[in-house]
Amino acid sequence: MNVPAATARAYRPGMASPFTMLEVGGREVKVTNPDRVVYEATGRTPAVTKLEVCEYFATVGEVMLRSVGERPTALERWPDGYREGMRLSTGHGDDGDGFYQKRVPKGAPDYVDSVQIRFPSGRAAREVCPTEPATLVWAAQMGTLTFHPWPVRRPDVDHPDELRIDLDPQPGTTFSDVLRVAGVADELLRELGLRGFPKTSGNRGVHVYVRIEPRWTFEDVRHAAIGFGRELERRDGGVTTAWWKEERGERIFVDFNQNNRDRTIASAWSLRARPGAPVSTPLTWERLTAIDDPAALNLTTVPALLEAEGDPWAEMDDVAYPLDPLLELWETLPGGELNFPPDYPKMPGEPPRVQPSKKVDANWDADGNRIG
Repeated sequence: MNVPAATARAYRPGMASPFTMLEVGGREVKVTNPDRVVYEATGRTPAVTKLEVCEYFATVGEVMLRSVGERPTALERWPDGYREGMRLSTGHGDDGDGFYQKRVPKGAPDYVDSVQIRFPSGRAAREVCPTEPATLVWAAQMGTLTFHPWPVRRPDVDHPDELRIDLDPQPGTTFSDVLRVAGVADELLRELGLRGFPKTSGNRGVHVYVRIEPRWTFEDVRHAAIGFGRELERRDGGVTTAWWKEERGERIFVDFNQNNRDRTIASAWSLRARPGAPVSTPLTWERLTAIDDPAALNLTTVPALLEAEGDPWAEMDDVAYPLDPLLELWETLPGGELNFPPDYPKMPGEPPRVQPSKKVDANWDADGNRIG
């Protein structure tokens, strides 16, 4: 596989703020302060500069567009780089070091496309919609490390075309536990006539994607994820769909709410804000089972892996599957509706939004509404 590369031209003499021009897909993208350290050196990886981050996204840009192309995408920006201990802002008035950019920044180049999306609150906004590698490098120049695409493509942004199964390890579990559950997930999907495509999360988790026909709502896809998670629970006692952390125990949590509107997870090939510049890396199922340390998949190793083995997700768009087998699990397995995220409006059939250990039954009616 021929992996595209960027060419650099530096303009520095006599300049207060040096910059480098990267040629990406026939466009020139200006990278200011190219020598700024974005990731500090670790025992495994050297220090990584801003220019190297931009060059990374130039290198994986074409293949990355298969995952983020034509999708509304939030940008996780770390303008001063990442250092261990830094925090990501929650968006609720705190002053984190990193933040989510959910609207197109002012001054974006003409080639940066966008699409209008609607949040759960009903408000609307225009969000970046990558259509070429230069957009990814432009975003990296602004400090973007992680791209968070919606599971929809324009022009239909209300009907997801992918199911995302987020296997989230809880305290007391190991990456080996995640791999075991991922294997059960693969087996279940195959039994249902579906094909999943796995990737590392860039931390300790695993994400499995299934391309689906874009004719169901976000709520339908979420219910499909719940049904799938409940069947995993039946097959492996180390799995849980419990929303409240106090009920999860030392099990792998299937985070079904990642399939909600405006809920996203790190894209394939994204960097993560963690020491060593780890990458959320697509893998074949065979390759995934051979991974013992996901941190080994990082900015310094992934481009060579991609060049040597090609894109493990190259066939993802070949078949779009119906959701019916998963919705049947949702409808037939016991458990009913589960909680939505706290910033969502109260949803039909949703249980009370209170930790089970703090719930007083007399204070809630049969519909989960607080009395008085």
